[in-house]
Amino acid sequence: MNAPDAMRLSLRVPTRTVFEVSAQKIFAVAENGAFGLLPRHADHVASLLPSVLVVTAADGREYFFGIDHGLLVKHGPRVDVVVQRAVRGEDLASLSATIEASFLEVDEAEREARTAMSRLEVGIVRQFAELRKPAA
Repeated sequence: MNAPDAMRLSLRVPTRTVFEVSAQKIFAVAENGAFGLLPRHADHVASLLPSVLVVTAADGREYFFGIDHGLLVKHGPRVDVVVQRAVRGEDLASLSATIEASFLEVDEAEREARTAMSRLEVGIVRQFAELRKPAA
């Protein structure tokens, strides 16, 4: 495919780039509904919902990603997708199980981190309370 007939897609999460490819078609779901992007579409910005992102590469291969909330920005031939979480699946059938396992694992880790932070906060408050007590 010629350069004008492809977009350069970059899928990122906060800590890293998950996937990059030369794409001929992108399908996503935004707050105002599902949409598709082609290389010569006008520039576009969309707030993405948790859904399936489907990317058709320049060579015709399809890639499926389960994504969390995020943002898609198309500017010229470049498309940047930034989401909280992204999981790649081999096909739509296996993607559901992959998403569930991966997102549940992350949710548990986040829950543990929040519990640890709460304990730290309680400890700090107790230490400040001790500092405010008059010396005997």
